Formats: sequence, C-alpha cells, structure tokens
Amino acid sequence: MTEQASLSFFARLWLAFLCFWRVLVSRPFAQAVLPASHAYDEGTLAQLPAGPAPKAVLPSPTPTPAAPVRPPPEREHASGLAVLGMLQREGRLIDFLQENVAAFSDAEVGAAARTVHEGCRKVVQQYLALEPVLKDEEGARVSVPPGFDAQRIRLTGNVAGEPPYAGSLKHHGWVTTAVRFPELSPSLDARVLAPAEVELP
Repeated sequence: MTEQASLSFFARLWLAFLCFWRVLVSRPFAQAVLPASHAYDEGTLAQLPAGPAPKAVLPSPTPTPAAPVRPPPEREHASGLAVLGMLQREGRLIDFLQENVAAFSDAEVGAAARTVHEGCRKVVQQYLALEPVLKDEEGARVSVPPGFDAQRIRLTGNVAGEPPYAGSLKHHGWVTTAVRFPELSPSLDARVLAPAEVELP
C-alpha cells in the first residue's frame, strides 16, 4: 500500500484545507499542483515528476570579532614617554641618570642633583596635584583600620594577625588628585625624549 493510501480521513481533510488556501493565495503553488489535479488514479500520480527537495536552511555563521589592533609601544606608552621628555627638558633628568657619577666628587654630584631637582620639581608642580596618603608626620604612631586600601597603605615589618594594626609611619605616601598634562599630537614621535642640538656658527 502506498503512503498516499495510508492517510486517514482527517489527515486528508486537513491537507485539502491547506491546499485550498495555498491555491487561492499562491499562483506558483497552483501551477505546481495543476498536473496532479488531472491525475485520476494512483498509477498516473506515481508517474508525476517529483518536485525539488526543499533546501535546508542553515544558520548563518556567527562572525568572528576582529582582534583589537594594539598600537606600537611608542604610541601605547606615549604619555609616559612625554613625561620623561618633560623631566629631561626642564631638569636634564636623563642626562643625569645616564652619567657615570662614580668619577665625580660628592660636591659635584650634589651640585648637579640640585639642578635636576629644581627642574623636575617644576614639571611635577606644573602638571600634577599631589597630596600625602596619610597626613601624619613621618615617625608618628598611626593606626591601620580593618578594610584598609592595600594600594594606599603598605604594611612592612612583622605583619601578623588581623587589623587594626598600630605602627610607625615610615613614609606618608603620595596620591595624585589632579592631572593637567597637555594632549599629545599623533604626529609627534613620542620616542624622541630630547632632540639633538646643533649650534651653527
């Protein structure tokens, strides 16, 4: 017995209902079933060409997000290089650090350090606002409460048990409260901390 003959009455009724509306609303569907409407026996129906198999609808592939392109180190760290360039321009910091001071006397090193200190201090005061983390005098007895910020307070010495801790303030720390650095132009080469100077006659 063929598959068409095994359909129950209600299955054929439902199929007839669906085909009725599809023929009314779809011209291509009506044209497709027109040859079958002229077939009056199963032999004729078996000879009808089978329609194309429905194409499987595959889910569209999820696009892979592009990996973020990291800038070169001189652009990624341009702000830090700019600060170093400012310290060189105002205080000759790089010149001082690159110099082998072992051959100089303490007095000569002290005189050079005074110049470096003055210029670097000028840069810090111009572009940064600083304040101590703890406002007590160094050497004072301080208490460290529970839940303290480990980034702002570092414990040294014999650290045992749970806070609160009591100890001597060795350094009050520094925290930046304002930053006023100028915006860097993308056209500048941040790697150039100090240009070479050539004096013409």
